[in-house]
Amino acid sequence: MPTMLTNADFEIALKQSHASKLTSQRKAMIPNVRWSDIGGLAMAKKEILNTIQLPLIHPDLFGDLARTGILLYGPPGSGKTLLAKAVATEFSLNFLSVRGPELLNMYVGQSEQNVRDLFERARLASPCILFFDELDSLAPRRGRTSSDSSGVSDRLVSQLLTEIDQQQQEHHIFIIGATNRPDLLDDSLLRPGRFDKLIYIGISNDHNDRRQMFQALTQ
Repeated sequence: MPTMLTNADFEIALKQSHASKLTSQRKAMIPNVRWSDIGGLAMAKKEILNTIQLPLIHPDLFGDLARTGILLYGPPGSGKTLLAKAVATEFSLNFLSVRGPELLNMYVGQSEQNVRDLFERARLASPCILFFDELDSLAPRRGRTSSDSSGVSDRLVSQLLTEIDQQQQEHHIFIIGATNRPDLLDDSLLRPGRFDKLIYIGISNDHNDRRQMFQALTQ
């Protein structure tokens, strides 16, 4: 006997299957991670400070110059996320973090909307650091993902690029991305004004770095 569907069934289904927003709605706030919590990485710290500190202290000197985004790359567990949080704490910036897969959605157009919503949250939380973890899962090279038959990945990358370019007018939003595989990223992301400042975060073999890491872990 065939199953009969009623209007009530459709109403229940609609309530349960509506397109979701960002799966992570964590509130933007200043983290409680300090430089002293991170051992070593002296050169990486210096590069990040120079990239973010100067525009904050001397905004008049930078004017309409393209803002430099930072891409932290290196093996898992090397301290990329912790370092980004420490930067936010150092300069009293709100910290808004999202993992690439959290922006993906099965419904047509919702992934792109998630990106727009995320940048709007960053504007409302400014001055802030907008941190993309697992960036390669969000913005792989366009046209090279065989499983993306619907073109969602390509549209998502395009939307991300649009938002990054538009935020150049927002002088109090700093974008930092993190990835284990920078070679998988779409090339357009690495152009000037986007993620054009690449900083390697690795496991140091330097004796002083290892000593500082040990001190940070045992303090």
